[in-house]
Amino acid sequence: MFSKLFGKSKEKAKVATPEIMGLRIGGSFDIDPLLLRLSESELITDGCAPTHIIQAAGLVDMDGTFVFRFYTDDDAFLQVIAEGGKEEHNIIDVKLFHFYDTQDIPTQELWDDLLKNKIGQPSYQLLDHTFERVWTSAGTYHNPVHMCENTFDENGESSETDQFTMLFERPISSNNTESLFLSAEEKLEP
Repeated sequence: MFSKLFGKSKEKAKVATPEIMGLRIGGSFDIDPLLLRLSESELITDGCAPTHIIQAAGLVDMDGTFVFRFYTDDDAFLQVIAEGGKEEHNIIDVKLFHFYDTQDIPTQELWDDLLKNKIGQPSYQLLDHTFERVWTSAGTYHNPVHMCENTFDENGESSETDQFTMLFERPISSNNTESLFLSAEEKLEP
């Protein structure tokens, strides 16, 4: 009764989900079908859909650099990086990634080896292709970059994931590149 008198609601307050460039949960975006046809034979991913429906959205705040991720119905995510703010004019990079493989890491020993010896190598071999690490380091090995992503789904539920990441690329035709994003993820349960 008092909550009605003082305007308090039992419903959860609606949380603002990540949005940029008109991208949002429930929205969609298109990739030029001609571009897909021309480059698909060079890519590891095949059968990419030209239209993607956004089913979840995530945001990482890296001290003023914001990583937006829009997870789609095509086992992909569009990553938009904005530096210095969350507005369209702050965007410095946009990449579409398709999930290639997911592996369970069953022991602490394997987890430690992955983070200390594998993810940050200078190059990464996938199928018959060699990807070179994009992020530079003074040494041969680059420690994975930590990101804490807050992700929202279509139902308004959110989760937080710690990610230890590395970016690799390889050249393809027309001065384009194919990117490979490695991420070791853990979700700490309360």
